[in-house]
Amino acid sequence: MTVNANSISNDEMLLIDVDAGICKITLNRPTQYNALSVAVLTALQNALDEIAENKMIRAVIIAANGKAFCAGHDLKEIRSSEDQEFHQSLFAQCGRVMQTINQLPQPVIAQVNGIATAAGCQLVATCDLAIAADSARFAVSGINLGLFCSTPAVALSRNVHRKQAMQMLLTGDFIDAITAQQYGLINEIVPVDQLESATLELAKKISGKSPLAIEMGKKLFYQQLNMDLSAAYGAASESMACNMDSEDAREGIDAFIEKRQPEWKGK
Repeated sequence: MTVNANSISNDEMLLIDVDAGICKITLNRPTQYNALSVAVLTALQNALDEIAENKMIRAVIIAANGKAFCAGHDLKEIRSSEDQEFHQSLFAQCGRVMQTINQLPQPVIAQVNGIATAAGCQLVATCDLAIAADSARFAVSGINLGLFCSTPAVALSRNVHRKQAMQMLLTGDFIDAITAQQYGLINEIVPVDQLESATLELAKKISGKSPLAIEMGKKLFYQQLNMDLSAAYGAASESMACNMDSEDAREGIDAFIEKRQPEWKGK
């Protein structure tokens, strides 16, 4: 089963490829540094909504063509209107896309090459996992334009220590891949010529796990982050008990005891 790219994007702003349970979404505005215009955000939202309903897809990769992963919002589009309602709608739309990534049943991996700035850095922080080329660079640089990156700060502050996040937000300075990994923004750094294969290898590893366990686990992971300790353990215990009562968990334990590969049912 494949995602119909034509129903998602008519002008190839997004390239969609599904193979062996892995869906790769490629931002495809290289001459605009893959900026997140209204049209791109709409296409991305449509793609994610469709992926969420596709039980054949086990993992998602977000990549980009060109020299930049994503340079944030389309500044020319933003300056084309001084209507506050337009700006509110744009940032709210971007927020919905980011929340959809968090709520997606499948894990989402950012495959980062080149720069990821402002809302592009937000996208990296939002994805569940991120692998970056050793030449990748990251910034929330709106402050250099007189604009504090408030919406990117939401995702950034949930991945990076608050003092490190504030330094990035207040200075707009770039950090390299090594610093980004130290900060917790990305998981792994690889040579640029190994980026695609390393990301695909991780996606394949994840796609071989129980889809039910991953869906339940991802949902609980983000829910418990904003709970106090007691409530978090309560929610986690309930989720784990429900998971334990699933057909997949019984099959996984039996397969471990019997020293064989499990056959996931997704129930």
